[in-house]
Amino acid sequence: MEAVERPREKRRKEQLEGMSRSDRKKLKEARKQEKKRLEELQFLMELEKERAAEEKAQKDLEEKKEPKGRLYTVSVALPGSVLDNAQSPALRTYLAGQIARACTVFCVDEIVVFDEQGEDVKSVEGEFKGIGKKGQASVQLARILQYLECPQYLRKYYFPKHQDLQFAGILNPLDSPHHMRMNEVSEYREGVVVERLSGPSRGSFVDCGTRKEVQIDRKLQAGLRVTVQMCKNENSESKIWKGTVVAPHVPRTEAGLYWGYTVRLASSLSAVFTECPFKDGYDLSVGTSERGSNVDNAALPSFEHLLVVFGGLQGLEASVDFDQNLNVTDPSVLFHHYFNTCPGQGSRTIRTEEAILITLSILRPKIDAAVRKPASS
Repeated sequence: MEAVERPREKRRKEQLEGMSRSDRKKLKEARKQEKKRLEELQFLMELEKERAAEEKAQKDLEEKKEPKGRLYTVSVALPGSVLDNAQSPALRTYLAGQIARACTVFCVDEIVVFDEQGEDVKSVEGEFKGIGKKGQASVQLARILQYLECPQYLRKYYFPKHQDLQFAGILNPLDSPHHMRMNEVSEYREGVVVERLSGPSRGSFVDCGTRKEVQIDRKLQAGLRVTVQMCKNENSESKIWKGTVVAPHVPRTEAGLYWGYTVRLASSLSAVFTECPFKDGYDLSVGTSERGSNVDNAALPSFEHLLVVFGGLQGLEASVDFDQNLNVTDPSVLFHHYFNTCPGQGSRTIRTEEAILITLSILRPKIDAAVRKPASS
């Protein structure tokens, strides 16, 4: 080390000897400033390390907290034949609206309309016969449910004039969180991809029901319905607003928002289970009947996907008898729980739209208790 230091000191001394007094003073001051600068730089680097460590600790703490979103889902299944209990086309429409309202009030994520009469229809596309008092009730019910769930500003894109919707004017709006007003500020909005030219490296434009169209982060086919996460701190004076396309479940799972329901048509009661959209199916199923056990003292286990099934005019027994894929006569064996949700009823019959309200009201606190349990329970 000494062999290295001595030549360096010698060169520094020779450098000073060849300089005037004022130059030596300036050099000394420059070295002093450089030393100070290096010390400050080192201090700032240490502060940056401390700040990064604090941010990591805070992030880890936030990740350990319970998620803000809702990770479980609730599905409701009912036969389309419930519309046949209405006395006119207008009352059929209003009955479907009551079902939609009840499911929305209790944050139902999926409505499955299954068939009891052998129609085996899987789509609501096209024109159908028998849309009056009787006929193809499952299709009409599904169409009205879809119409009501769709935000008002998107209906012109997806619901052309149709006889099933001729009495849509009497329907009460769902007014759910994703039914936004034009000037309402929200992190998420539903929209439709519109036909508008954009640069090759730019995304498509979406009508989100706002005063200005929203440009998303990718190219998508026109007419596609999408869920858009709006960019934060968007300048209201900007010519175009920006957004990112996210999965439809994101508002529910990340922000805890109720984001409407999906509608699925099933050809039979058994298809309600076999065509489940969730990878591992419904891990908790509940059947409802006046022949079931009293629900008052029952408790639900923890679950991820709950299915609650309602019968038609003749109960779930009729649905089981019709289904050729089922070799059972007792509906209770199909479910984890088979409940009578209105014991001691004063009427001989409970209409399905009434049963949905009664059942979901009774199950709501039991669902809240179940989802707070550990997954292993």
